[in-house]
Amino acid sequence: MKIRIKGNSIRMRITQTEVSQLCKTGYIQEETQFPQNTFTYALSSKADASELIANFEDNRITLVLPSETIEGWENSKKIGFSNSTSLKDGNKLSLLVEKDFTCLDDRGEDESDNYPNPKLQH
Repeated sequence: MKIRIKGNSIRMRITQTEVSQLCKTGYIQEETQFPQNTFTYALSSKADASELIANFEDNRITLVLPSETIEGWENSKKIGFSNSTSLKDGNKLSLLVEKDFTCLDDRGEDESDNYPNPKLQH
């Protein structure tokens, strides 16, 4: 799982194995260790969630998807889910969860578990 944060925007990209695990168990997570603490980012599905939302507590970012939206996602062509949440100060928090595709250019990363890039298919 990859996370990209820029301002009030959070994007998570997940591999084929992670999509499968999320669909089966309803939860995946990654950790980044620092000398003082561990930063955790997770993706969860909940039956009572009505839309994609984000929570941040105890050094953990969790994006929560409604369980019904991910049913069958691993076998569908649907790329991902997005939502924009209003914040107390009037700003918006943009959220995006999507399948991770192979890059068009070789960047030297292991992409063996990524989805085939549709732009490379003929």
